[in-house]
Amino acid sequence: MTDTVNVPHLGKTPLLDTIDTPEDVRAVPKEQLRQLADELRTETIDAVSVTGGHLGAGLGVVELTVAIHNVFNTPDDRLIWDVGHQCYPHKILTGRRDRIRTLRQEGGLSGFTKRSESEYDPFGAAHSSTSISAGLGMAVARDLQHGDNNVIAVIGDGAMSAGMAYEAMNNAGALKNKLIVILNDNDMSIAPPVGAMSAYFSRLWSGGAYQSVRHVAKQVTGAVSKSLHDAVGRAEEYVRGMAAPEGTLFEEMGFHYVGPIDGHNLDHLVPVLKNARDADLGPILVHVITQKGKGYAPAEASSDKYHGVSKFNVATGEQQKSTPKAPSYTKVFAQELCKQAEKDDKIVAITAAMPDGTGLDLFAKKFPDRFFDVGIAEQHGVTFAAGLASEGMKPFAAIYSTFLQRAYDQVVHDVAIQKLPVRFAIDRAGLVGADGPTHAGSFDITYLASLPGFVVMAAADEVELMNMVATSATIDDGPSAFRYPRGEGRGLKMPEIGSVLEIGKGRMIREGNRAAILNLGARLGECEKAADDLAARFGMNITLADARFAKPLDHDLIRQLANHHEALILIEEGSIGGFSSHVLEFMAADGLLDGRVKVASVHLPDEFINHAAPAVMYDRAGMSAEKIAAKALSMTEAGEAAIRA
Repeated sequence: MTDTVNVPHLGKTPLLDTIDTPEDVRAVPKEQLRQLADELRTETIDAVSVTGGHLGAGLGVVELTVAIHNVFNTPDDRLIWDVGHQCYPHKILTGRRDRIRTLRQEGGLSGFTKRSESEYDPFGAAHSSTSISAGLGMAVARDLQHGDNNVIAVIGDGAMSAGMAYEAMNNAGALKNKLIVILNDNDMSIAPPVGAMSAYFSRLWSGGAYQSVRHVAKQVTGAVSKSLHDAVGRAEEYVRGMAAPEGTLFEEMGFHYVGPIDGHNLDHLVPVLKNARDADLGPILVHVITQKGKGYAPAEASSDKYHGVSKFNVATGEQQKSTPKAPSYTKVFAQELCKQAEKDDKIVAITAAMPDGTGLDLFAKKFPDRFFDVGIAEQHGVTFAAGLASEGMKPFAAIYSTFLQRAYDQVVHDVAIQKLPVRFAIDRAGLVGADGPTHAGSFDITYLASLPGFVVMAAADEVELMNMVATSATIDDGPSAFRYPRGEGRGLKMPEIGSVLEIGKGRMIREGNRAAILNLGARLGECEKAADDLAARFGMNITLADARFAKPLDHDLIRQLANHHEALILIEEGSIGGFSSHVLEFMAADGLLDGRVKVASVHLPDEFINHAAPAVMYDRAGMSAEKIAAKALSMTEAGEAAIRA
């Protein structure tokens, strides 16, 4: 853990300065909670201006965070933040303020909730829509062990669009264990929430009154104020006009619905949460309306409410973004897909609530009728793509590697078994830096290359990415995938449009002797640096090849490398069981491992690597130019002699 960082706002946040743990929050008089929230917002803004990270979501839940810790007895009462990207104010109030300026830095605090970091983080999260399931598990465990603590799950309206949330609610409604779900409805997740759910929330909220339906909701809100209680009665008639007489969707699923409540009004929040805490009921859903980016004008005015920011000037909101030296891989993918779509009107693009993150906002502007944002619903998105493919369309599903994991059964059952030509554009492949292991694209080579009939490609540079988009567009007899990293390309000269590659054929980058490197993916640049270093320092010329395909393998290329070199090093930005395993399986079957060549596999280690700068993370994994060169030296007689000399 890094050293404690000084807190510059000490003295300027007098009430917050007295808070070490939530126990101190519970001691704050109710008339001072507004001051505490204001100071907490100030501290959150200042901290993120130093580190960068997720800002808008945290600003939207400042009052809610204060109210929860004021009302509930955390950590005995379990508080689960869905996704966890809104938890910075929570971290400040739970004994981590002295480290808050280490957020997302090497050795510092995680940008999400993390069990190993604090007892106030009872469940780690960085993917959406898990909180209700986890909370229900905790509630059932509590009741089986005769406990009496509360379990609170805070989930956003965007996360509520995922099927997993409804699976959990359906189960919770049937089990009837006491569970408090707080729906944080800010009408905006990363991108505007898609589908009927967002409109449903908006209809409930329209009219401006604090509405609640059913007798239980009246009971819970009744203690707040006479005016609010009267508003409930007025809202009853309104809501019945647009909902089934039996009640709201949530009540149909077995929840007692309360709300909507103004999530920035502590005079309303605190009493409602107290009543929810004390109610002797089964699962309760408290619907809270918040504003993402609340209280910071630049965030409120921004289209994404400053969802994710780099370091910034607090006074102006101006972010400190470096000038890119080359287009990002994400942009290269999107631009090439647009070019292919201009030639082929059967090409369609699909994203799961990440149009900006995947670059498909560019595609959406050019081809709005052929772009589909399915919401936070990767499972649905993959099967939706399979349905499109079954009718002759050419779907490109652009999904981060870490999020595609959520739809693996659909990839297997709905795509691979049926040999449907869905094209998977896998962004954020490899290690991603500050977001840490929850967002690392470590496993897609392994989990896709094991599937029969899949073509799996990995781009070594931005030109190769263009070629792989073009290649994938031509594959009509089965599924294909191409992976590419986060960040900028290598600055290569770009062709006008991508070229179609021969399936299963790699390329020779440079020919040498003694040692060979067979690379898959974006470590090619580091491999070239290693080769240059070995030539300059030791006069050792090594062969370097780019596999391009993890499946099907280039058998001829592998034979050539194995038969003409002392040592062969396999390099991939993926977990054990991936490309290297497939190469070694082939070599064993082909008799290439019968004492002819030393083989080393350099893949991601069998552990989850904590957040740090990507270069640091790859060095730990043995994939820096220095580590690659050292591996090559150690595997040849000439290299060992050079080391001894």
